[in-house]
Amino acid sequence: MKRIFSPSTIFLAVTILFSHPVNSQELTSPVDLVNPRIGGISHVLKPTFPTVHRPYGMVRFYPVTSPGISDSYLGGRIYGFPLNRPEHRGRAVITVMPVSGIESIKNPDLSSAFNHDFEKVTPYQYSVLLEDDNITVDYTPTGRCGFYQFSPESTTDLVLVFQTTDDGSFDLKNEQNLFGSEAFNGIREYVNIWFNRPVKQSGYVDANGKVVNKSKGKGKGMKFFVVFNGAEQVKMNYGVSWIDEAQAGRNLLQEIPGWDFNKVVNDGRDVWNRELGKIKVKGGTDNQRITFYTALYRSMERMVNINEYGRYFSAYNKKTVKTTHNFYVDDWSWDTFRTLHPLRFLISPDREADMIKSYILMGEQSGWMPTFPQVSGDAKCMIGHHQAAIIADAWMKGIRGFDLPRAYKLLKKNAMEGTMIPWQEGPATEPDKFYRDKGWFPALAPGEAETVKQVSSFEKRQAVAVTLEESYDDWCLAQIAGELKQTNDAKLFLARSGNYKNVFNPATGFMSPKKADGTWVEPFDPKTSGGIGCRDYFAEINSWNYTWFVPHDIDNLIILMGGKKKFTARLDQLFEESLNGYAKWTTIANQPDASGIVGQFVMGNEPGFHVPYLYVYAGEAWKTQKRVRQLMDAWFRNDQMGICGDEDGGALSSWYVFSAMGFYPMTPGKPEYVIGSPIFEEVTIDLGDGKELNIKAQGSGLKAQDKYVVGVMVNGQPVTNYRFSHKDIAEGGKIVLEMASRPLIAGR
Repeated sequence: MKRIFSPSTIFLAVTILFSHPVNSQELTSPVDLVNPRIGGISHVLKPTFPTVHRPYGMVRFYPVTSPGISDSYLGGRIYGFPLNRPEHRGRAVITVMPVSGIESIKNPDLSSAFNHDFEKVTPYQYSVLLEDDNITVDYTPTGRCGFYQFSPESTTDLVLVFQTTDDGSFDLKNEQNLFGSEAFNGIREYVNIWFNRPVKQSGYVDANGKVVNKSKGKGKGMKFFVVFNGAEQVKMNYGVSWIDEAQAGRNLLQEIPGWDFNKVVNDGRDVWNRELGKIKVKGGTDNQRITFYTALYRSMERMVNINEYGRYFSAYNKKTVKTTHNFYVDDWSWDTFRTLHPLRFLISPDREADMIKSYILMGEQSGWMPTFPQVSGDAKCMIGHHQAAIIADAWMKGIRGFDLPRAYKLLKKNAMEGTMIPWQEGPATEPDKFYRDKGWFPALAPGEAETVKQVSSFEKRQAVAVTLEESYDDWCLAQIAGELKQTNDAKLFLARSGNYKNVFNPATGFMSPKKADGTWVEPFDPKTSGGIGCRDYFAEINSWNYTWFVPHDIDNLIILMGGKKKFTARLDQLFEESLNGYAKWTTIANQPDASGIVGQFVMGNEPGFHVPYLYVYAGEAWKTQKRVRQLMDAWFRNDQMGICGDEDGGALSSWYVFSAMGFYPMTPGKPEYVIGSPIFEEVTIDLGDGKELNIKAQGSGLKAQDKYVVGVMVNGQPVTNYRFSHKDIAEGGKIVLEMASRPLIAGR
């Protein structure tokens, strides 16, 4: 292969961010501290991807680096550039691949070698050199549109090949305007594409590999091409719509009316700086600041606003709907209720209100409050009805931009009439009725045949996890019912919130599966907990981790475990307990979601997020401080393996954002935060309307050992229980934490 290096290629190589150590103190813009490559190599399951997008934007980009959707940072080839990725870490919808010469399109494998040394990735711009044909590709998005520049270095004709996975169609309306569409999970995405130069030839490759010169083409797995004369740069911008091609064109006219690529880049940079600048930090190391702002960037990928200037297409009633507010989709509530939504309550409360309004509308349009709402409909994943937690938390923290009675009506229907079977939606089944009568989800004995057809043969019943998570959701509903003066409902749901006690086995001290006859499943090992991914009785991880999931009733959980000393001893054991006869590969094979393992504790999976903070409630705050700092240092780093588990669209990263700032939203639905161990000397959070929360850690950052909080002042008042309320900071406030290298231990 002949390698030609143009001045633009050399410039690209020397301006790559993070290819060499960065002194982050010299960088004044938060977006310069974002490294989208962090986590690009996964520990077990999914990596993160170098996603380029506007915050909460409808259009998302990263290149296709493997023939399937499991794109890899270590992949050495690019197979296409997406016009959009509609769902978090999902497949591309319509890709474009530039090649040199018309003969290239006959190759069934259209791809090119690339090297990360000649790649630039920021949240607002992507550039790469395709080494096989020496073509540089530059990309930048807006909220609903994208802008490409293709810069060839040879004199051969530049060919752009558009490909679809599902049913696609293309129509070259004139020599500079191409319409396209592709089916996606039962709906259709439309694109309206413009080129700055005229197309001299177009066509498609048919099923037999023959080139057909046409201006139109359609079919599944479509490969449509356009040819440009010579080796001049081609600019291509496009609008995306879920409504039709005309709306895609209107979106483009609104957001990219001309051919100024640099303006779109600079506008994107400004937008990111405004959003990331809502939290300012001082102190810490270069790598800690980079890791922090990258985590904050990850928290802004979803939910996705699909309002197209006053209209949106709803997959929940298959209609185009007029709207006066932004409409959001793409959420995984099982993952995001814990940290991502609580983070937005602080930095984007108005946006969060629109997201909840969107949940309500989706529920009313479809008949059920969705659990994993996507642009294509509810994905019905995981367990629980954690929209109750999201909505209760918003309301209890003072967000009022949505209709609570309408939300409650839907939530109550899910809780009283809906199924709790994992990965299902619809009316109650036999196990659901048993739960509402007896107070626990009935488990099957090992080897016992499943009798309920709605239960997935892979996902199983997850009986203990369902009981624990529904107990918490009922507590959240009780809070909402109380706010609405629905006294009887509040009593009912509060009583049901104690159902977690029904699966606590006092003989072992673990949450354990209970059969319909009231007896415990035996034998039971809390380390393996039943089936691949523990799915017979738990969701993804084992009883050692799930036993602590009672965030709404921690004081009574402590009592169940025998008091504070036994509670803290069991927590200590969680972090120290060995695999005890199980090889690590066996553990991971049984629990593929168990990453970031410390003893039996799993940092990389959501049910464990709150666990390190539980020490505070037992009077051992210093142990929380030690563990949280240990977990941040070990599992969140500025490198390609710097995220220890599935990112899940901001959930894991939001844990880091909170923990690095020094506090955590222990129980969504309860307007309270628990103090951990900040890594920055000072954090300032813009709460909106001129209000700020300032957190100052005196001594933090001077030495790495200064991880212990030995004194707390909230708005000038001393706090001894290491907690503060949302009310304390809602109008702005100041928290001063006195840090030390040795802990403050009661009784010493």
